[in-house]
Amino acid sequence: MLVFLGMQVYWLYGRYEYSLREYERQAEAVISDIMVEYNKERSRKGVVKIHSSYNMSHNVDSAGNATRKVTVSSSVINGSQLLGIKEKRKLTDEEIDRLTEIVLDSIDRVEEKRLSIDASTAPSDGIAWAAMKNFELDIQSPFTVQGIDSLLKKENINAAITLNTIDSLMWKAVTHTHKSPLHPRFQVVFPYSELERKVVIIDCRIPTADVVREMGCTLILASVLSLFLIFCLVWQIKTIAKLSRLDKMRNSFITTMIHELKRPISTLKMCVSGLGNKRMVENDEIRQELLAATRTALDNLFAYFSKLRDITFNNVEQIPLNIGSVNLHDLFDTVAAATVHPSEKIVNITNEITPDTIVSADRSHLYNIFNNLVENAVKYSGPEVRIGVSASVVNGNMEIRVSDNGFGIPPGDLKHIFRRFYRGKASAGEQPGMGLGLAYVKLLVEAHGGRISVESSEGNGSCFIITLPQ
Repeated sequence: MLVFLGMQVYWLYGRYEYSLREYERQAEAVISDIMVEYNKERSRKGVVKIHSSYNMSHNVDSAGNATRKVTVSSSVINGSQLLGIKEKRKLTDEEIDRLTEIVLDSIDRVEEKRLSIDASTAPSDGIAWAAMKNFELDIQSPFTVQGIDSLLKKENINAAITLNTIDSLMWKAVTHTHKSPLHPRFQVVFPYSELERKVVIIDCRIPTADVVREMGCTLILASVLSLFLIFCLVWQIKTIAKLSRLDKMRNSFITTMIHELKRPISTLKMCVSGLGNKRMVENDEIRQELLAATRTALDNLFAYFSKLRDITFNNVEQIPLNIGSVNLHDLFDTVAAATVHPSEKIVNITNEITPDTIVSADRSHLYNIFNNLVENAVKYSGPEVRIGVSASVVNGNMEIRVSDNGFGIPPGDLKHIFRRFYRGKASAGEQPGMGLGLAYVKLLVEAHGGRISVESSEGNGSCFIITLPQ
């Protein structure tokens, strides 16, 4: 996922850089058009040319290389200055006639400028001729920052403009692209009087908001694709994790089930071996104990297989029920009498159900519900175990509460304890079990159309509440 996100970011960065370059190319084209327009505007200014001459000569130097030399001379007057006109505008015909008289009367008012320079580096003769005309144009109408800036602002281009003189001849515009993608700026350097090495430097800021807005469709498509692929990756990771958990659960279940089934089978093997001993069989008391142990082991095996059978049903409606009237008080007494009391624990079971409490339910399933809850209370308690049960009618339903003083259930386990094969912190130690007890209880309760909930806090015991419709 990190590699994919890195590639996506790299691709988007490439698209962003491409958009910045595209903006620079478009801006450079606009600025070139503005320069052409500004030169036309300068040529219409109020400086009158008296005489200009251009000369271009080609020679070969001592090394055999072709050389080009250009010479331009211009005789000009500043018409506005001589006429005392402060504003910059085109002269009228009357003003031109008057200016001509002034010049004819005083020839020293005419200014002559001459420049001769080696133009061998010019790409072509045409560019060299254009450079001579630009020299004349700059004499007639000097290049100004204000003039070019006003035209740039009309095209919504905000730039820092600088006039400069460089060390070498420059024949065409040069663009210096941006360096930083966060605050991008680019420079366009235009020669406006090539022979005098005069250039204008236009430093433009690239509006990143506009660039990102133009990339809107690309960003949306990339975001949707990224979210979709990330979702697929997360879903795949969750699926792999789920399969891994299921595999661990399966192995744990098989190991635990084998361990659980070995106990009654071992008991049966011992009892069968005892029944093969004549001396033990002849002793009536020992024989009865062996038979009782055999019945208990068989009952445990039957209970395990019944639990496994019922827990595999896809829905509670598939569980067969034999509904009848059951005396809750007597049934719980039967469960309490059959409860195994570990030698290291003191177990006190209190039956607070009134003797005449009758409920409509399947007796065997209700027995299994009580048996599982009591067995869990004994397992997950300290040396002194106290278990209590009570029942009452609430809103036409029978509400049964089984409480204990055990270890309690941590908050993180409360929402998972009724899941199949789930074993919480309290059961993750040496206590045997397959993680099916509470899931089995919930299944049987729901098969009766009831519900089960629990109130517990770690270290303060638990109270399971069963509600059965009547």
